[in-house]
Amino acid sequence: MAAVNMVQALNMALRQEMEKNTSVTVMGEDVGRAGGVFRVTEGLFERFGGERVIDTPLSEAGIAGAAIGMAVCGLLPVAEIQFMGFIYGAFDQIINHAARLRNRSRGRFSCPIVIRTPYGAGIKALEIHSESTEALFAHIPGIKVVVPSGPYNAKGLLVSAIRDPDPVIFLEPTRLYRMIKEEVPEEPYSIPLGRGRKVKEGKALTLISWGSMLQRALKAAEGFSFDTDVIDLMSLSPWDEEMVLSSVKKTGRAVIVQEAPKTCGFASEVAATIAEEAIAYLRGPVLRVTAYDVVLPFSKLEEYYMPSIERIKNKIEEAMRY
Repeated sequence: MAAVNMVQALNMALRQEMEKNTSVTVMGEDVGRAGGVFRVTEGLFERFGGERVIDTPLSEAGIAGAAIGMAVCGLLPVAEIQFMGFIYGAFDQIINHAARLRNRSRGRFSCPIVIRTPYGAGIKALEIHSESTEALFAHIPGIKVVVPSGPYNAKGLLVSAIRDPDPVIFLEPTRLYRMIKEEVPEEPYSIPLGRGRKVKEGKALTLISWGSMLQRALKAAEGFSFDTDVIDLMSLSPWDEEMVLSSVKKTGRAVIVQEAPKTCGFASEVAATIAEEAIAYLRGPVLRVTAYDVVLPFSKLEEYYMPSIERIKNKIEEAMRY
């Protein structure tokens, strides 16, 4: 078992699923000969050829539309959008077609596509390269939304996404691509979609996050005299309500950390569910640590924009004062 980063883990998942099933096809801008902008698809073109690793024109709507057509005809396309900020051009195809196909055809057709895209700030990229708008997709029925937080779960979740019969938006935290390494088995394995994981066990407070914010949440939880339950959601649609509610009923306090702006972010959905289902167990209000409700700034202000370890600690302390 080798220690690999997220790029290597994702590449391993793609390669193994393509070896296992000839219907799996990779497509997107520069995914072929160039190996992708972050090199996630490196080596796949040489191994599987241009009919299964397809360099597309620069058209996000075209990429998504072609993937939907391929899926209806029996293929399992894994489409890459180079950055999440570019995905909005494909909204019509994703929301009006991919998400509705099963319902529209009364179950005669499904749409087993995976749309992979790097997302989030932290690498000092240019404008619209660092978006964190996962809540837009989590709001749409018929779409599954997945956010890995490390190499091990990135591989297992991507395998499950490829095998899933419905469309999956697979969001890869850009700043985690090469930040951390974990031991990842060479043999294939899957992690079920819709399940969270308990990363740290505690009784005083429930700390909930996903994607790259998990690392900051874990660091923020250190140094206190009390133990904190730390939950990594991994899937946002569907999400593991049972795990979150069970934890909150135990601890009585909850802090949610998201990289996205505050208003209408996915943290709001988690907070509302806790309020509806576990209010009798709460010892204080559910608190959120988020980015600010502004357009994502250029690189000099990027770290100030994202939730910092210090801001998370402050919210934990605020929750514990109740």
